[in-house]
Amino acid sequence: MRYQNITKGTFLARPNRFIAHVLVDGETVVCHVKNTGRCAELLRPGATVYLEKSRNPARKTAWDLVAVEKGDLLINMDAQAPNRVFAEWAAEGKFLPEVEAIRPEYRYGASRLDFALTTPQGLHLVEVKGVTLEEGGHARFPDAPTERGVRHLHTLMRAVEQGHRATVFFVVQMDNVLDFAPNDETHPAFGEALRQAASAGVQVLAYSCHVTPEEVTMDRPVPVLL
Repeated sequence: MRYQNITKGTFLARPNRFIAHVLVDGETVVCHVKNTGRCAELLRPGATVYLEKSRNPARKTAWDLVAVEKGDLLINMDAQAPNRVFAEWAAEGKFLPEVEAIRPEYRYGASRLDFALTTPQGLHLVEVKGVTLEEGGHARFPDAPTERGVRHLHTLMRAVEQGHRATVFFVVQMDNVLDFAPNDETHPAFGEALRQAASAGVQVLAYSCHVTPEEVTMDRPVPVLL
């Protein structure tokens, strides 16, 4: 997936989870943060960030914050990017070779999952999670407690029990990570549910991405440590 009209800036502050103040060409601009997670290890005063200029002149904020530099890493932090990247990748047959249809926002029971892929072998349900937390080259999820994420894992387990295939797919929004693991320190219930899901037959995959300020593309599989 590609962005348009990218501009480099310096992060100043985040008054709330929806907006940030960024210095661009000597002027402080208010921008929309496309990630409602904490991202406290990323959005630090002085960090280099990348903004996309909105093409909607009626918007209250003219900019979206989409990426940030953390040391030598460039991390995409657009919460919408993982689903878009996965959809493009799956449409090319990179996830499953014989995909007949890809349905986003698929209602299954009381939950809404990110994707349902129709194949000759039947329905394959996919929940995509974007990963922006990195510690010493190790990718972790979540960066804050996510009861919604736990519910999604239980939904995938029920789908497997009912004869479907199911995958939880972690899109690591950066290059060059060593591995992926659940962040048990932040939310032990999610890690427990993820291990339970894997034991129940839910496929657990993680892929890193090649990230530039203008583009995010799926790159390679990352070892999953449960």
